[in-house]
Amino acid sequence: MSDRLTRIAIVTSDRCKPKKCRQECKKSCPVVKTGKLCIEVTPASKIAFISEELCIGCGICVKKCPFEAIQIINLPKDLDKDTTHRYGPNTFKLHRLPVPRPGQVLGLVGTNGIGKSTALKVLAGKLKPNLGRFNNPPDWQEILTYFRGSELQNYFTRILEDNLKAIIKPQYVDHIPRAVQGNVGQVLDQKDERDKKAELCRDLELNQVIDRNVGDLSGGELQRFAIAVVAIQNAEIYMFDEPSSYLDVKQRLKAAQVIRSLLRPNSYVIVVEHDLSVLDYLSDFICCLYGKPGAYGVVTLPFSVREGINIFLSGFVPTENLRFRDESLTFKVAETPQENAEEIQTYARYKYPTMSKTQGNFKLRVVEGEFTDSQIVVMLGENGTGKTTFIRMLAGLLKPDTVEGSEAEIPEFNVSYKPQKISPKFQFSVRQLLHSKIRDSYMHPQFVSDVMKPLLIEQLMDQEVVNLSGGELQRVALCLCLGKPADIYLIDEPSAYLDSEQRIVASKVIKRFILHAKKTAFVVEHDFIMASYLADRVIVYEGQPSVDCTANSPQSLLTGMNLFLSHLDITFRRDPSNYRPRINKLESTKDREQKAAGSYYYLDD
Repeated sequence: MSDRLTRIAIVTSDRCKPKKCRQECKKSCPVVKTGKLCIEVTPASKIAFISEELCIGCGICVKKCPFEAIQIINLPKDLDKDTTHRYGPNTFKLHRLPVPRPGQVLGLVGTNGIGKSTALKVLAGKLKPNLGRFNNPPDWQEILTYFRGSELQNYFTRILEDNLKAIIKPQYVDHIPRAVQGNVGQVLDQKDERDKKAELCRDLELNQVIDRNVGDLSGGELQRFAIAVVAIQNAEIYMFDEPSSYLDVKQRLKAAQVIRSLLRPNSYVIVVEHDLSVLDYLSDFICCLYGKPGAYGVVTLPFSVREGINIFLSGFVPTENLRFRDESLTFKVAETPQENAEEIQTYARYKYPTMSKTQGNFKLRVVEGEFTDSQIVVMLGENGTGKTTFIRMLAGLLKPDTVEGSEAEIPEFNVSYKPQKISPKFQFSVRQLLHSKIRDSYMHPQFVSDVMKPLLIEQLMDQEVVNLSGGELQRVALCLCLGKPADIYLIDEPSAYLDSEQRIVASKVIKRFILHAKKTAFVVEHDFIMASYLADRVIVYEGQPSVDCTANSPQSLLTGMNLFLSHLDITFRRDPSNYRPRINKLESTKDREQKAAGSYYYLDD
């Protein structure tokens, strides 16, 4: 009896089309053949219904379905009693909840589609947990009895009795202009309950845009505005869903400090974040979420920050003795082949001259530099320092105003460019898009195994490009960029919208592709872990953003990172178990020691 319930059946509603198939699932099900209604499809029903009680888990319907709409998943043993919420029959199911603690920041980490936003809605009191009973949902009394003896009981009791106010900063800030009218200053004045407007505008660099209309803000400005709107209000529960997307490293740390400043002895702060170094810096403890995206998600017990992130990376939960990912993710920076002197002759070297470009009030000066093939050059700098301008000059899309030096010609490069903002205009499926843009690559077995398989493009092939989510679009754009034959690949913010796991996969794909194809990549990246994993060399940008900036010539990873971090006044150490970079807390012993020694960035411990 107990064994039977640990199985869930998921029917994807936009794929299941009973009117277009012969109902193979129902015809092939051995339980239906014995006369029981395990799978029901009537002419009237929009999608098939699978009874989880009767299903024996043979998986025949999964193989027979022509639209790949069915998943049958066997759950780890003890989960059936822990269901917190389920939206309906054969749909996503969330097990357990993260446990917030007053006066501390709770970080949530997990892949996309695993229930983080659902968990936030439940904890904000915006979604009443039905404990899996979507037909006869329980009342609050029963829900409180269910959480009896855990910290969640006190939490939900407080939400109900004290009328706690919860505010969520949404995940997609691009949608804000549709809901909010007026200019930035006015909106903040209306919301200002803590009399913190001046301080927040200074910390989040909103003074430059204070008179601007919300509809005219860029992605990074919208993100900082959204954080300010939440932080300026009085509430007991503050929730931030991905506060770092679109922000540069400096702004990410500023935002983290603003979020931490909201802590009071009886307030709760919950953050969902995919940039692991920011999550590490921000949180006091962490809950991981694992499971199968779109099917079910399970929340672990709270762990310390270091342990929680390492559990997520290793893919193994020791407290439950459960492995949820086949391989663990590490950040061992391999020595690049260029370190070997005898191999150095085989690399082609390219030079570019010192050049400058003025656009409106902004002036960018690029110091001459050189790079070789099979190399990834990461550009580090704040937003508005001219990284995209430099990329466009290399690509020949912008002509520099002045060029100095002996070789005063910019060499002609054949360039493939992935822009920062991806706006889908293509009206057909992903398959047709790849076919029209990169036909030769996407037919090539090497490209399929090196790029398309790891980026999971196969599952998106038949979807319309305009319907893709942010993360799916990003993966398709990366695939298109790498699929175009070129000398130089210019990749602007490949991590935006990707979850922590996909970011690491994407970095590995870029690194392997550039090495095998013997090409060069210039990458703009603000996710610190990704940047330090990708970089063979770094170009550091200095100066005043949007006014006057200089791009230094490419340096080694260590000197470049040291220079960049010394501007930000932060230091990094490496985690001994998986080598990921970790930010030292400001003024901690380690922080002071490293600053005194002038080593802001550690390559090896």
